Amino acid sequence: MIEHVYRRSASAAGVDAVIVATDDERIADAVRQFGGRVVMTAASHRTGTDRVAEVAHGIACDIVINVQGDEPLIPPQMIEEVVAPFGESGVVMATLRRRIDSEEDRLSPHVVKVVVNRDDDALYFSRAPIPSGRGGAAFKHVGLYGYRRQFLLEFAALPQTPLEVSESLEQLRALEHGFRIRTPETVHESLGVDTPEDLERARRQLDAQPVSARK
Repeated sequence: MIEHVYRRSASAAGVDAVIVATDDERIADAVRQFGGRVVMTAASHRTGTDRVAEVAHGIACDIVINVQGDEPLIPPQMIEEVVAPFGESGVVMATLRRRIDSEEDRLSPHVVKVVVNRDDDALYFSRAPIPSGRGGAAFKHVGLYGYRRQFLLEFAALPQTPLEVSESLEQLRALEHGFRIRTPETVHESLGVDTPEDLERARRQLDAQPVSARK
């Protein structure tokens, strides 16, 4: 699975390097076997962002994209969409949103929702349905993040905040500390693998794709 994520990330336009950050030697060995680049990190990190920040300390770059290792079907175009907002100098953090097309997703606490302002900057993220009514479009948050490197290092050092803890959503830490998160809309979809059922669905979708599109 990690190889699919790695190769799809590497094929995105504008990506100069792909690094797997892990504290698990089994993952590291798997990456080395297919020729990927891996960096071992501390096992004490609270979040994946903290792990990515540790790696960012040791590399020279401007933009860092955090792609989770459980997204074997991630379209490279989604990574490109997260990179695009950094063409604007004031953007320090970016993520994506996608229109919710089912009532099940709108109500599910496992689907994180987001509302944005007219500049596509996030106003709030929640596991509850937002907006609460049905008059406006509802969007789910796609858990793919981009950061300016210096901001990532500062963000990882910030203390946790009450809303972050309440919703169990670390991106709220940025909002509570007064930072903007640019959140453009995407029409693309990915499939995170969190359960055995998700894994089976991912396998079926990968098997159905042409060989050239699987990596």
